[in-house]
Amino acid sequence: MTTPRTDDLAGRYEAAFMPNYGVPPLALARGEGCTVWDADGNAYLDLVGGIAVTSLGHAHPALVEAVTRQVATIAHTSNLFLNEPEVLLAERLRGLLGDDGRVFLANSGTEANEAALKMAIKYGRAHGRTYFVATEDGFHGRSLGALSLTGKRAIREPFGPFALDVRFVPYGDEAALEAAVTPDCAAVFLEPTQGEAGVIPPPPGYLAAARRICTATGALYVGDEIQSAIGRTGTWFAFQHEDARPDILTLAKGLGGGLPIGAVVAFGEHGRIFAKGDHGSTFGGNPVAAAAALAVLTTLETDGLLANAAEVGALLADGIAATRHPLLAGVRGRGLWQAVALTADVSAAVQDAARDAGFLVNALRPDAVRLAPPLVLTAAQARSFVDALPAILDKAAQTQETPQ
Repeated sequence: MTTPRTDDLAGRYEAAFMPNYGVPPLALARGEGCTVWDADGNAYLDLVGGIAVTSLGHAHPALVEAVTRQVATIAHTSNLFLNEPEVLLAERLRGLLGDDGRVFLANSGTEANEAALKMAIKYGRAHGRTYFVATEDGFHGRSLGALSLTGKRAIREPFGPFALDVRFVPYGDEAALEAAVTPDCAAVFLEPTQGEAGVIPPPPGYLAAARRICTATGALYVGDEIQSAIGRTGTWFAFQHEDARPDILTLAKGLGGGLPIGAVVAFGEHGRIFAKGDHGSTFGGNPVAAAAALAVLTTLETDGLLANAAEVGALLADGIAATRHPLLAGVRGRGLWQAVALTADVSAAVQDAARDAGFLVNALRPDAVRLAPPLVLTAAQARSFVDALPAILDKAAQTQETPQ
């Protein structure tokens, strides 16, 4: 039996699926480490990582063994019964975050943010707080609750109006945040770096200021670390760069290493906001996903991958920053979560040129390309991209100059 090729799969995909994604340009067939192969046998260095998901890379032995062992033991229990992997995972997260934390397990980042939003609504009603604060261009998910907090107009406005009073402030503007958060505010939802906006880091001290403002007013500080956590920025959690632990933390993506999982961790008295029956998930706490997450956390620790993310990320950033090209405006981000900033709206052409050169990158915004590779990326692999970048940008420039 022959493996279907990309063109064949693309045609079948277009016929079978709703058109919300369009048709992706590649059909990936397998992967190993930071390398993936498409259905036509072409190899690529994966600098997308499933959008900051494949923390350990592809087919990592620890992840394969954990998932295989668990799925052969018991694959699902529902929330009517408990299972050991979910308990071990909750205990492990508390060990990383503080033993005053309590955990809810879900299946995705959007679901984690929905759970956090329900907690904030309940908290607000109990304390007479009527509105929420989020940031312009922020992204918290596409379900209606999470979308109500999402400040990206293009994806938000077609589905409004929303039931919640959400007030948006410019990201990184401490004064605007302080003015918006009063004793009537139930919660502030904040990314420690805006991911979908273009990997936009805040100015130094912004997270600490958010923590201070929420403490002073009694508003909940909800940290959305769906993309930024689990070693992505060189620490377990991005809030640790400023020692600004939120009241509620949401996690997903890299936690499962490729298996779908989400988590909410609430601290202190906030860990008891939900009462019995307030929330639930049929698949949340799934033992296979929990086993995968445990394997990710253990491997990140034993293999020193947080330090690797910091060191290789710095090498990657320094290499990009040192590159001279008319299309290159610079680089921003931290660890292995960066954006190549461009001087023109040519990110799609850069993405295509990179793919032709054997690198997968993500055209995140018209003027920015996202890099979120597996945390096992080596220095040599990072240098290979830096070395190829001038030619990639040259080809993108030529593409833009060629009449269509």
